Amino acid sequence: MVRVRTGDGAEGWGQTAPYHSDITALVLHRQVAPHVLGAETDDIGALVETVLEREHKFPGSYLRRAAGGLDTALWDLHAKAQGRSVCELLGGTPRPLRVYGSSMRRDITPEDEAERLCRLREEHGFDAFKFRVGKECGHDEDEWPGRSEAIVAEVSRRMDDEVALLVDGNSCYTPRRAIELGRYLQDHRICHFEEPCPYWELEWTREVTEALDLDVTGGEQDCDIPTWRRMIDMRAVDVIQPDICYLGGLSRTLEVAKLGQQAGLPCTPHSANLSLVTVFTLHMMGALENAGPYVEFSIEGLDYYPWQDRLFEPALRVENGKVQIPADPGWGVRINPDWLHSAQYQISEHRN
Repeated sequence: MVRVRTGDGAEGWGQTAPYHSDITALVLHRQVAPHVLGAETDDIGALVETVLEREHKFPGSYLRRAAGGLDTALWDLHAKAQGRSVCELLGGTPRPLRVYGSSMRRDITPEDEAERLCRLREEHGFDAFKFRVGKECGHDEDEWPGRSEAIVAEVSRRMDDEVALLVDGNSCYTPRRAIELGRYLQDHRICHFEEPCPYWELEWTREVTEALDLDVTGGEQDCDIPTWRRMIDMRAVDVIQPDICYLGGLSRTLEVAKLGQQAGLPCTPHSANLSLVTVFTLHMMGALENAGPYVEFSIEGLDYYPWQDRLFEPALRVENGKVQIPADPGWGVRINPDWLHSAQYQISEHRN
């Protein structure tokens, strides 16, 4: 979690990406804070770009993740100062948004996964789900032989036609195998095939996109704006999926969404856990002109992500397959003080 405080004591809260966040926190204090302490915050995007330019020898993911913590905290600060939600600050209206239940698991049998999704549909009204096929960076291998076809067939069989079905390949396949599996997906009414090929192989992904009728999607890993321009210009995917915390914050994600809009591509961001990234995404999607039909919402509990426990209040709730965009000023949630009390922390301060 990232807190920014102005000279007059106003505060805003944001977040870096949660994975290896201890490393990101070090980068935040060493490579981000020194460039912004004492600065004016009127133009959030310009301030973030100043950081990235001054640290131009470090173009990778950790710097973007750290800058995203600054960016999202400043959006909270600005929105609170105006007494509005971030969604409203962007021109949107807080309202319930459709979500898809997103499974992270590959250690589950097709039968158990289908049963779990059916139960969640009954309990929370989900009308869209995403589940995993292949093996992460799997070189065409399955998690175990035959699992992908089996889980696609079983989930499709158990779900009625009103439920949208999505799958995630997590960089598993060569184009040949992705296209072969993709045709099987189409036959079982899968509408979304995420990251079928290694995400850095844009030409491979484009080959799959051009061969299939379903939506091929991707982009969650990419934190470089020129790579995004290239991906969009070459139509590597049908749907863009930036992650606000991976890309470097809301300002940069809005830039990518705008590039997608100009190219006629919908934006359905990656938000695969119930940290603040899903809160950020809800606010943004409530204002985007090219917002996709749903927001990703993790269905994994504390056994999978134990650090999610009471991270912020009020918790996001799925009702009738939708989640309300928080309507209070800023991000509309409060970081749990007990969670903060138990965390390690560091403070960087401006010295006059």
